[in-house]
Amino acid sequence: MDIKEEIIQALVSAHIPSPRLEANIIIKYAAPDYPNITDNQKQAINSMLRRRCNHEPLDKIIGKKEFYKSVFKVNQNVLSPRPDTEILVERALNLIPSDTSYKILDLGTGSGCILLSLLKEKTLSLGVGVDVSKKALDIAKENAKLLGVSSRTEFINKSWNDVELKAEEFDMIVSNPPYIESDEINCLDEEVKTYDPIVALDGGKDGLDCYREIADKAPKWLKKNGYILLEVGYNQAEQVKDIFKDSTLKFIDFAKDLSEIKRCIILKK
Repeated sequence: MDIKEEIIQALVSAHIPSPRLEANIIIKYAAPDYPNITDNQKQAINSMLRRRCNHEPLDKIIGKKEFYKSVFKVNQNVLSPRPDTEILVERALNLIPSDTSYKILDLGTGSGCILLSLLKEKTLSLGVGVDVSKKALDIAKENAKLLGVSSRTEFINKSWNDVELKAEEFDMIVSNPPYIESDEINCLDEEVKTYDPIVALDGGKDGLDCYREIADKAPKWLKKNGYILLEVGYNQAEQVKDIFKDSTLKFIDFAKDLSEIKRCIILKK
């Protein structure tokens, strides 16, 4: 049996979705000269295959994940970028004028996928990424270099509760905060609960702690007529809207995913 078919069969047996696609990716990274394969490449394939069959995410194995229009470096210290988050990026880009220098704040920046995607598209804009994890920011800094936006990006290694920022400094604030209920963490897929950092998942007892913190802190950092865009869990949009009802922000819209689920809330000062 051809080695590619062996990989596919192993992935099928491990109940891995899209086994043929993933087999092609494993071969691409482990044995780029396939069908000519050296002994070292065969060992690399077997190592990657064992990890994938143990349900380690493929992007964490190869260290890369495609998101929006770029490829981002990832590891166990950052949340793997997900397609749902591209909805936030697309809506944010529609709000940023191309001929204006916007200043954008990303709360809980992780790999930097949101902020850096925005800066790559809007070449006059500047960005600040805040994250409590130094290891996450190390990855974000590498991604900023890879995307060629380091000179327009600043990273701050603090909790957003502790960070000191100027009043009315930013034209836009974006965030994909932790929003999973604490008791639900153990119910998540193995690939998420084992290989994504818990700090990027756990949103407290009801999953809404971070939204309350953002509602308390973020409006003062936003300029008049500035926007806040937040990713939300599949059933949280209306609850998050209610959290902001007494703030200085006006609800503008929800952005829906392809399943018509409200995945992003947009607010304006």
